[in-house]
Amino acid sequence: MKVGIVGAGGVGSASLLSLVMRGVACQVVVLDKNHERAKGVVADLQYGATLSPTVELRAGDYADLADAMLVIVTAGINEKTGGATDRSDPAGRLKLLDINASIYRDIIPSLVAVAPEALILVVTDPPDPLADLTRELAGHGQVLSSGTFLDSLRFRLHLAKRLKVNPMYVEAQVVGEHGTSQVFLWSSARVGGTPIADLLEKSGQSLDAFRKSVEQDVRFANITIIEGTGASQLGIGMVTARIAESILRDERAVVPIGSHNPKYGVTISLPSVLGRQGVSQILEPEMSEEERQGFQRSAEVLRNASARITQVPAQRQAHQAG
Repeated sequence: MKVGIVGAGGVGSASLLSLVMRGVACQVVVLDKNHERAKGVVADLQYGATLSPTVELRAGDYADLADAMLVIVTAGINEKTGGATDRSDPAGRLKLLDINASIYRDIIPSLVAVAPEALILVVTDPPDPLADLTRELAGHGQVLSSGTFLDSLRFRLHLAKRLKVNPMYVEAQVVGEHGTSQVFLWSSARVGGTPIADLLEKSGQSLDAFRKSVEQDVRFANITIIEGTGASQLGIGMVTARIAESILRDERAVVPIGSHNPKYGVTISLPSVLGRQGVSQILEPEMSEEERQGFQRSAEVLRNASARITQVPAQRQAHQAG
């Protein structure tokens, strides 16, 4: 099973490391516009890879992606470089859209020319509208966005820390955009089947204050990380590898991931069945009226963003969503 990674920057390198540690691919080809960087990343990682399940690593070019089952695209500018680190800016990651779209217009045709059957996973920010652009450039629908998978893990972790439980046993999801319009599904958030609201009531905590605190930490987790390290890369690298594992092992795992949703006319995250063919089924959980309205707003934000960089007019997308 061959996997390609386009982009050997921080996120691409973290994804490669996580893939090797999980032992889910037989061969990984790393591409970067700076070929020497790709060679350096592979050379560095290959020594430690002797401790992991056997895998062939190599720095290559587009021709080396032939027969790849999955290609992960992480190339592009990050939030710090693109000036998307202002907590008060509602655009958030969407500030990176135009410049990263221009990068994708160079990458995707070259990728599809040699690996027309490969499933493409878009990780570059903002991943949802870039996935729509990728669908258009690739001429097929085998495209996924890393979506709100990482946001959901952050949600679970911050709930778990406050409730003093293991995050593994927290059920909570973020849906919609991987960005400022994301929607937290509080109505279905639970620990051991017990609603979060019930747990807070028993402990005498205010749901409103608790909710505001958690959402603040999750929504701006990336900026907090960037302020400390300069880039958010390790968490998304691990999530990317987990997505790849679900695909390559045909797990049919149910995770919140972005895929094109005809109902909303855009790539957007909802819990989805993920396996060898990508997303085979999109599940739409019950939502409160507030959550439903928030999700609709998030879809509108994404439709407008996608319309800006693709050939599909916003009016047509809105009609599809209706």
